[in-house]
Amino acid sequence: MSDRDDILERLALLAAATDARDWATIRALTVPAVHGYGAAGVDAVIDTLRAHLGGVGPTQHLLGNHRVTVDGDAARSLSYGRVHHVGAGPMAGSSYECLGEYDDHWVRSPTGWLLAQRWFAIRIEIGDRAVLRPADDS
Repeated sequence: MSDRDDILERLALLAAATDARDWATIRALTVPAVHGYGAAGVDAVIDTLRAHLGGVGPTQHLLGNHRVTVDGDAARSLSYGRVHHVGAGPMAGSSYECLGEYDDHWVRSPTGWLLAQRWFAIRIEIGDRAVLRPADDS
């Protein structure tokens, strides 16, 4: 498998794991010191994802228009993202969609490429951002 194909496969796995709230897979696809979503370290990144998605219904992360550059054991991928969130609990009946671009930095490991840094630049927002919420404690 080419480096580009491996990175694209891992992007798809990250999107599917996020939609499934599969934190173990996200952990396996990132370096322990990953930076993403304004957080540093895999535990903090997962906590941030839980805070945004824990109280949300189904989500779908669609990725496309990939551009991948590889420089030795480092790589960068730029991907358009369209992310739909369905409201749940007190936000049932609402939705939030954001469209933008993921800027991901990768490092080669013995098991393949691992995400080291992620930034999502939102360009368009549709709906109610309040749909993004942590799980209820009750």
